[in-house]
Amino acid sequence: MVSIDLNSDLGENVPGRIVSDDASMLRLVTSANVSCGFHAGSPEGIRETLAAAVQGGVVIGAHPGYRDYENFGRIAVDIDSATLQAHVEYQLGALIGLAAAVGGRVAYVKPHGALYNAIARDERQSKDVVAAIRAIDPSLVLLGLSGAVVLDVAERAGLVVAAEAFADRAYQPDGRLVSRAEPGAVLHDPAAVAERMVRLASDGVIRAIDGTDVPVVAQSICVHGDSPGSVAMAAETTRMLERAGVAIAPFAPV
Repeated sequence: MVSIDLNSDLGENVPGRIVSDDASMLRLVTSANVSCGFHAGSPEGIRETLAAAVQGGVVIGAHPGYRDYENFGRIAVDIDSATLQAHVEYQLGALIGLAAAVGGRVAYVKPHGALYNAIARDERQSKDVVAAIRAIDPSLVLLGLSGAVVLDVAERAGLVVAAEAFADRAYQPDGRLVSRAEPGAVLHDPAAVAERMVRLASDGVIRAIDGTDVPVVAQSICVHGDSPGSVAMAAETTRMLERAGVAIAPFAPV
């Protein structure tokens, strides 16, 4: 049976900035990308999400980003290599420690926001992130955008990699994501989102914003926890995939 992972970015809530329903999403996803605190979340909130993931048998991934809490890590940052590597190492170490404290373990790394977008095309920053992962735990799987530069860099460095597609984001014809600043970049219709992901799982393509089909190889599907209607989109995607005979299963071991 064909299988695919379903992941979501979680652990990003703080009082006054609630962006996701972590409890509901953890009942649907098989992998949780948990904030490491630099772009969102608080130690106590992150710990609570980690504990819930452990209780639900959801695989834990570290979700490090630029040190940019004010902008939710979604603004490009001009950062030198030594600083970027240290920042990623610091975040991974913190999440690994918190996960251990609640009886869990971190199995993979998925960078967040502007950092994620940068390493999709920037080899220098890709090497910095990969160096940080290797320094902390080279057994961690790197999850990145299908076709991203960082996946090639990581494989050459000996890391295991996995590729993902985005259920709730529009694609450009070249396989890049449409910028959030552009209209139509974020999708909200659960039925349309689910249908797109069934096509991905069965045919290996996603319809781009211009109507063309983009080939995408992915072992995981992301539904952003902070997208409006994210729980409904994740639930409908799960229902439609299972109806099409696709199993929902993690790409990395618990």
